[in-house]
Amino acid sequence: MEESLGLLSSLIQLIKSDGQIKEKEYVFLTEMARMLNVSKEKLDELFNQEVPFIPPKHEFDRIIHFHRLVLMMNFDLDTNKNELDFINQLGLKMGLNTLAISKVLIEMNNYPNKVVPPERLIEIFRENYN
Repeated sequence: MEESLGLLSSLIQLIKSDGQIKEKEYVFLTEMARMLNVSKEKLDELFNQEVPFIPPKHEFDRIIHFHRLVLMMNFDLDTNKNELDFINQLGLKMGLNTLAISKVLIEMNNYPNKVVPPERLIEIFRENYN
């Protein structure tokens, strides 16, 4: 449960990094919470308390979380430096390959709504496997 709360907390920190929380970002968060078996009430509590981030144990799960972060950042199609820095730092904290992180953050601009297809994201990480 702590890992799930930490993952949600990292998404909350990301959406707060640009100084505003948009409704569709919150809707995405509630869906993530539901998938992680975290109640809406517990999710709302996370906005006022920071839970330590515990990276997922398996690399594939860390890549999935990185993808969630990229999706969340691009919901409003207005990517700012704070969001990019946050995602980059969290990707490094999760032990993801630096080159793969950079390539995803650059390549996202080549796709509609900046959404890198999951297959492509995984391919990028495979190409740059530690």
